[in-house]
Amino acid sequence: MKNPPSLPKEFEDTLRVKLGESYEQFLSSLQQPSPISIRVNPHKHVTLESEPVAWSKLGKYLKERPFFTLDPAIHGGAYYVQEASSMFLEQAITQTVDLTKPLQVLDLCAAPGGKSTHLLSLLNRESLLVSNEVIRSRAAILSENLQKWGHLNVVVTNNDPEDFSGLTGFFDVIVVDAPCSGEGLFRKDPDAMKEWSPSNVDLCSKRQRRILADVWPALKTNGILIYCTCTFNQQENEETIRWLQEQHGIESIPLIVDQSWGIETIKEGRIEGYRFYPHNVKGEGFFLSVVRKADVQPEFRIKSKTKITTPSKKIIEQLQPWLLNESAKFYSRNGIVHAAPDSQVEKMEFLIHHFRIVLAGTPFITVKHDKLIPEHAAAMSIVLQKDHFQHVEVNLEEALHFLRKEPIQPGTTPKGFALITYNNLPLGWVNVLDNRSNNLYPKEWRIRMAG
Repeated sequence: MKNPPSLPKEFEDTLRVKLGESYEQFLSSLQQPSPISIRVNPHKHVTLESEPVAWSKLGKYLKERPFFTLDPAIHGGAYYVQEASSMFLEQAITQTVDLTKPLQVLDLCAAPGGKSTHLLSLLNRESLLVSNEVIRSRAAILSENLQKWGHLNVVVTNNDPEDFSGLTGFFDVIVVDAPCSGEGLFRKDPDAMKEWSPSNVDLCSKRQRRILADVWPALKTNGILIYCTCTFNQQENEETIRWLQEQHGIESIPLIVDQSWGIETIKEGRIEGYRFYPHNVKGEGFFLSVVRKADVQPEFRIKSKTKITTPSKKIIEQLQPWLLNESAKFYSRNGIVHAAPDSQVEKMEFLIHHFRIVLAGTPFITVKHDKLIPEHAAAMSIVLQKDHFQHVEVNLEEALHFLRKEPIQPGTTPKGFALITYNNLPLGWVNVLDNRSNNLYPKEWRIRMAG
């Protein structure tokens, strides 16, 4: 057990009044270790001793914390380490939208990728997810995590929220996991406690309202906005939703919540929301509210004058056997051939020419002198026809060598490109030569931890 936390006095005074007799339980929960939770990729296989997260079919609690960096499965995109409370997004999505239909979804504040990878696991594969992060370095991490997750139907952008205001009525769903004062992370992140102050709460509240105002025009009439924070205070949560209600026409949408989950349901006037306290749930602090847009919003129509480049017929024919999904379309960008859902290429094309793009679809190959060189993201893709390629199955030690971008002995594997697999999970490519192989794992992704 940890020592009792030294909470900011203003925070402590407010929460003591709010929680009443249960405040001591809350304080005690902050002295307990944080639960360890992951969310599995339903398209990839991993075996970990676990128990389920009640509000997420994909969420799991682990009994002890492994060295995640030294587990090849996480690098192969088989699971994502995510705080359990934030997996409640699954309930917000499954209870409010028709997931059998293609949807256009924006995850506005997406890095490092927890909610975006979750959305990809829930959405129809003909849907389009735009995953945005305003900070460039964090957008690169977001792109890495989404490539590991392996879906074609995602675009990663590096834009300010106001840049989306011109896409009027474009999105069916917008998720705003808003920057906040981080009160719900005090147990996991002591720095959040040090940085907390009433003035920071006020600053966060103003930033949240600016973000919502900027992105609101991009949501369709009757579209769904999911607003969430990792903080407890009303100013950043209920009052922000109330402010949105005063500015625009919204309908607050109630969710069905099992009482045994320990989630507090908030009903204040026409506002409904859900708050997670660490003494009531097996997770950290969290807040979520779902609203439907009642404003009449004209819809933006995609009209792209610039067409993306299509590879030659010969290259497309060579690539078709690589895919399980024959409806995918290939296009060339920055010298790399990408795969994307056929139904979303026109929209991706428009986004490529109007936004700062980090990723659009899945990079599949680079062509050099008529030779197809596979991209790492192709190995991660859930639509890769793995049996089309030779495999080099490795043990744990060999897998870690590969992930450090060290040489791998291919054994009797014939010359050419081969998939490195660990427990049949692809980790990347090697190019097998006469007496050695070249490790093609991305240099910037390699692990540096010894083990």
